[in-house]
Amino acid sequence: MIGTIMRTAEEQKQTRKTKTGRNTLYTVGHSNHDIERFLEIIVKAGITVIADVRSMPFSVWLPQYNRETLEQTLRQHAIKYVFFGNELGGRPRDEALYDQGRVNYERVRQTKLFQQGINRVQDALREEVVALLCAEEDPMVCHRGLMVTPALVDCGICPIHLRGDGSAESTAEFEARLLSETKVGAGMLDGLFAETMSVGERRQLLADAYLAQAQKKAFRVRDGETNP
Repeated sequence: MIGTIMRTAEEQKQTRKTKTGRNTLYTVGHSNHDIERFLEIIVKAGITVIADVRSMPFSVWLPQYNRETLEQTLRQHAIKYVFFGNELGGRPRDEALYDQGRVNYERVRQTKLFQQGINRVQDALREEVVALLCAEEDPMVCHRGLMVTPALVDCGICPIHLRGDGSAESTAEFEARLLSETKVGAGMLDGLFAETMSVGERRQLLADAYLAQAQKKAFRVRDGETNP
């Protein structure tokens, strides 16, 4: 069955170029899926490269997603694996990137290492259909959604988030859900206020929503622990 899906995905790849000449970028969380389900999700989307943005690409409870095991599995299905955890991981080693033990996503985005990671993603998209991989199913609680996505949008790349139920959530849908979840701009984004709101004002509301959610969901070092 996977082989049949892959042939279809390869055909789909030919239509996934954006107006800028780049392939569509996806993100995906492996969650607690068995490997067959995970493969079904990414093959259906025509993914040719998995870019692992986990800082620690290992799982005691889900060994099928350990780096070496996953890389071997993907290779068997003609999908490349690359590790981006050093550049785009959500648990940086530099203590200066933490505020009271919690990762400061804005500070991370300003680092040279992070920018190098974004550049690598952009380069890969010229030839490949890439999915950024992390653990969480929902990008709303994951750094791939809250830390990496805003930087990609600034570069003109709007990733599509592949969900565990087989659906695909656009960046616009994700950001609308983010605004609703955080209640940032409540009462301002509908009715008369929405009609008079400028692009800059909406952009600021989104930035505030990203920040509010990050302050709740970004990785935090527990008392007695050290940074990974």
